[in-house]
Amino acid sequence: MENPSEGPDGGWKSLPSWLLTQTANHAHRLVTDGFSAVDARGYHFRVLATLEESGPASQATLGRRSGIHVSEMVATINELAERELVERAPDPADRRRNVISLTTAGEQRLRLLEKQLAERQDELLAPLSSEERARFTELLSRLLDHHDRRRGEDWTG
Repeated sequence: MENPSEGPDGGWKSLPSWLLTQTANHAHRLVTDGFSAVDARGYHFRVLATLEESGPASQATLGRRSGIHVSEMVATINELAERELVERAPDPADRRRNVISLTTAGEQRLRLLEKQLAERQDELLAPLSSEERARFTELLSRLLDHHDRRRGEDWTG
């Protein structure tokens, strides 16, 4: 009887789309496991890193900058505020909205999450040399930029 784990010999296993999808699945699992090990989620990292990079912002602005949908942003901010990693304060220019800022504890937490993320990147890219990693990242960035631009063109015109 044939070994079912071997699957068909088709060339689909060497298609870039298949390889990217499978690698993305591994990357997602590694990062999720790394963050879970320190009781965090990817959204936590993205919000904390965005606040550090761009400074205090409204929830809506923070959502756009971090790429997190508003429905997920509220829950994420609540979780981070409960842990005193971010602070919510009324916006002096518009008291109807809050400005979110990074606390000292949030900065410390971000350092821990960055360490977890760096370890997961190393695990994901283990078979590649430092030069190959740089080139791989460059190529992925170029692909993503191309498709993001095309998607933007589709929406505007």
